[in-house]
Amino acid sequence: MKQKRRDAKEKARIVIEYLSTRRVAEICNKYGIHQNQLYRWRDEFLSNAHKTFEVNGITKKEQKLIREIQELKSIIGDLTLELKKTENELY
Repeated sequence: MKQKRRDAKEKARIVIEYLSTRRVAEICNKYGIHQNQLYRWRDEFLSNAHKTFEVNGITKKEQKLIREIQELKSIIGDLTLELKKTENELY
């Protein structure tokens, strides 16, 4: 029997269905997969569940901090230019 390639969304849907019903044999027969495959998908799904709340591999808090750092660097750049202008006017 030829193995069917399943994309990540389909695997997640199958695992979620399993987690909500806990009927291993029924789900495996329905989708034509082995129990061990379902358990591997479940383990991978659960170990990566926290990534759902990350954006591009970084958390929202990290994203906020990155934006804040960029703003502060911009302010420092502006102040540095202003200081150099002031120094040039004095000399």
